[in-house]
Amino acid sequence: MPKMKTNSGAKKRFALTGTGKIKRKHAFKSHILTKKTKKQKRNLTHVGLVAKSDEKNVKQMLCL
Repeated sequence: MPKMKTNSGAKKRFALTGTGKIKRKHAFKSHILTKKTKKQKRNLTHVGLVAKSDEKNVKQMLCL
């Protein structure tokens, strides 16, 4: 059976923590930032965790 290929997009977007959870960045922080408030941009800076319901799909894309 051939090797599983990791999804290239997923490998750039997600990282594994020491406890096995999956870290992610917030969306809406890349452009059109002039109309967003300082507070909004600051809160989007923090790293989040992937939701429990999406964890299976993300792990499959990362071949975990």
